Amino acid sequence: MQPMKTNTLKVPGATLHYEIRGSGPTLLLICGGIYDTARYAGLAERLADRYTVVTYDRRGNSRSPLDGPPEPQSIEVHGDDAHRVLVEVGVTADEPAHVFGNSSGAIIGLELAARHPEQVRTLVSHEPPLFELLPDRDRWRAVIRDVEEAFATEGTGAAMRAFAAGFDRTGREHEEAAPRGERGEPTVEMAEAMARMEKNMEFFIGYEVSPFVVYLPDVEALRTSSARVVMVAGEDSEGQPPYRASFVVAEQIGGRHVMFPGDHGAFGTRHEAFAAKLDEVLSSP
Repeated sequence: MQPMKTNTLKVPGATLHYEIRGSGPTLLLICGGIYDTARYAGLAERLADRYTVVTYDRRGNSRSPLDGPPEPQSIEVHGDDAHRVLVEVGVTADEPAHVFGNSSGAIIGLELAARHPEQVRTLVSHEPPLFELLPDRDRWRAVIRDVEEAFATEGTGAAMRAFAAGFDRTGREHEEAAPRGERGEPTVEMAEAMARMEKNMEFFIGYEVSPFVVYLPDVEALRTSSARVVMVAGEDSEGQPPYRASFVVAEQIGGRHVMFPGDHGAFGTRHEAFAAKLDEVLSSP
């Protein structure tokens, strides 16, 4: 197991927890949804022999508290956070970083590549939920309105049920693939991580979903960005909105599109295959 360093970074409005593993070119992993650095631990371990892997808890989640009460989030602010983390770990225009983002982290990666292209060598954007780019956007607007109403009137549980019902899924992508102890129980570390995810649920459904899914990437900035942008989707995600959105973005910016193993959450469950594919993409010209 690679040694890991942890630290915190004060940013406007929050304090970010971040972790560093390995050595080599910098690779920033940006999580989405309810997840934090723990969800990337397996992937990071398998890449740390080739990269300096940086992960962080996004503001308002887990060990990255806000300075004040919860409020609706913006991709622009989260993009600034990613930019500041890269500055903190020493990324410069002379040695830009590779960046991988999943789900809302994939959207944050697009914002970072558009606004700070000098920091990004390659962005791999995995299934961004950019519903406004889809031809059936009106359906997803209605789903999000249902989620907002449920959260305001009945709370987190009702909002999550509305979210799952709208997507016709059972919420499986939010399950943690927990390493088990000898008796089939979660490890101490994983039990702590699952407790953090449970707390993150309210922030995700109440303050992130609605403002994140209406974000529109800066297509012209991405089209002309010095960063190489690679849009990716999981082979087992066919038909899902984030899967479809990845193709739309690739077409709009004239970028490359690559299929990855697994589904929306495969980065956290299929570590070996996912790490191999990610390294292949980052290493290719």
